[in-house]
Amino acid sequence: MKKTIIMSIVAAMLMLFTGCNDKLDVQQVYEFSVSTLPLQKKIKVCETVEIRFKLIRTDKYEGAKYYFNFYQPEGKGYIQNESKDILIPSDTYELTGEAFSLYYTSFCLDKQSIDITIRDNFNQEHKLTFNFENDKGNAFPLLVKDGNLVNPE
Repeated sequence: MKKTIIMSIVAAMLMLFTGCNDKLDVQQVYEFSVSTLPLQKKIKVCETVEIRFKLIRTDKYEGAKYYFNFYQPEGKGYIQNESKDILIPSDTYELTGEAFSLYYTSFCLDKQSIDITIRDNFNQEHKLTFNFENDKGNAFPLLVKDGNLVNPE
């Protein structure tokens, strides 16, 4: 009997010291991926290509934010957002929705490559690379000299 009382006291003390945690454990980090529609392989000088993106999230957390930046390691051109603002390479831009488009306009006669990285505020990221070859049927041959755009005046 004495053993039972001592074990009951020890068990009660253990329950007091290992009490439950009343904090709710909320998962904030969910994996995501990015899909795009297929793109053409060739692009003319001054031609614009729409790149459509869609975030695919495994689940949603209201505090999750998504950002993108880009870099053009090969070629010359510029990228615009849906509002037609010209974006600056290496700057970070916040996404406001799960589906969005960027518009790339070519300004060279060479191979072009664009790296776009999409990340969330938990440092998960996806990098996409887009490659274009120059379409020899130039839209504006008089504006190109030695592979670069020039002022026709």
